[in-house]
Amino acid sequence: MLVTAIATPETPITDDAAPPTFDEVYAASYTDLAVQLYAYFGDRQEAQDVAQEAFCRALVRWNTIARYDDPVAWIRRVAWNLAVSRWRRARTAMNFLRKQRPAEPSIEGPSPERVALIAALGTLPPAQRRAIVLHYLADLPVAEIARRERVAEVTVRSHLHRGRAALAVQLHGGAS
Repeated sequence: MLVTAIATPETPITDDAAPPTFDEVYAASYTDLAVQLYAYFGDRQEAQDVAQEAFCRALVRWNTIARYDDPVAWIRRVAWNLAVSRWRRARTAMNFLRKQRPAEPSIEGPSPERVALIAALGTLPPAQRRAIVLHYLADLPVAEIARRERVAEVTVRSHLHRGRAALAVQLHGGAS
């Protein structure tokens, strides 16, 4: 039986402690990261691709990253940066396509409510969108989001408040 331990922010790695292996970190955090990215993208395959890419980049630099107090934070930041980059590229491509040809009706797809939510989330600034996704879709408390994003809790609450207000305007014409 193999027993492994993953360093958490409460148990920083010291010179005496062996850093976690890549396999340990991957096994402990891949699913959580993929779920968060899925909530952000609304596309499971895209979320898995971004999570895999972040872990691939970590593997290349693992000897350095493993010594960080929280190697998962580095991986998460890379994943979010990749997600934002992909989202921007997709938005640019969609805008270009929209200008080139008329929209074709969709035969099957997500519900109109889900499409509206994803579209509304897409209009939010990245910090607000991450806060909304992490709090409401990944079910993380404000303190954990603040720790992960390396900002004050009041900043997270501000992002949540402004994000909710913007979503209310987008989805309900301002009714809360």
